[in-house]
Amino acid sequence: MKRLAILFLILAALFTACTLRPEATPDPHEGMIQVDDGTGLVWLPLIEELRPNTLTPELFSTQDGVVSCSEPYEHGIDVSEHQLEIDWQAVAASGLADFAFIRAGYRGYTEGQIYEDPYFRANIEGALANGIPVGVYFFSQAITPEEAAEEAEFLLGLIADYEISYPVVYDWEPMHIAEARTEGLSGEVLTDCAIAFCEAVRAAGYEPAVYFYRHLGYYDYELGRLGDYTFWVGAPGDYPSFYYEHEYWQYSYTATVPGIPGDVDMNLHFTALPEPEAETDTE
Repeated sequence: MKRLAILFLILAALFTACTLRPEATPDPHEGMIQVDDGTGLVWLPLIEELRPNTLTPELFSTQDGVVSCSEPYEHGIDVSEHQLEIDWQAVAASGLADFAFIRAGYRGYTEGQIYEDPYFRANIEGALANGIPVGVYFFSQAITPEEAAEEAEFLLGLIADYEISYPVVYDWEPMHIAEARTEGLSGEVLTDCAIAFCEAVRAAGYEPAVYFYRHLGYYDYELGRLGDYTFWVGAPGDYPSFYYEHEYWQYSYTATVPGIPGDVDMNLHFTALPEPEAETDTE
């Protein structure tokens, strides 16, 4: 009898061991994505309001510093007073500028005054005269939505007499110096500023866009609130590594283009972004 009891206990223990499953280890990265933020790979919360970037590395090739894509695209440049005097006829002949983003103006980062880019008129008139369609951008240092709207109105006044066929872009960048008036600006206010600018641009009949580099997009902007606008992302490299969908990719800050003295930024405009692959039910 005693042996039967012991046997029963052993069988019961074996049954319990077979039927009980160990508790699953929680995934520390649930609801997160691994991205390259420009300094290395990091885990960040997924922004569910935005579509993922569907452009994969194998779609791209680079020759002599010029990136090409097997999906439909256009090459473009962006310029400001930093490029000095540009020979737009030579730029057009190079075949590297299907479009150009021209800086129209900027706000000072200490006193906060608004200025027209001293080369704006020469650049926009030179590009258009040589058959290069343009968009424009304003370098913002706004610290309130009211200031961002003021910047938009200033810019809209500058471009009123020109044909603008590409986006009108809000370009806010931190200075990271003690005297910068934008130092310490919260992501909420920064995003409010971008919205104020873009809505003023949209109300005037232009396509609004927001420019940012990867780190700024991941850590500063509340990007989920900007999904109604076109994204232009600065992410130098061989393919567009920013996780979320963007129509314009600035892939080099140091490109060489005939007719432009010194370095210039080079961009791709993706004219037909691939659709995300449909998820399959594996249950």
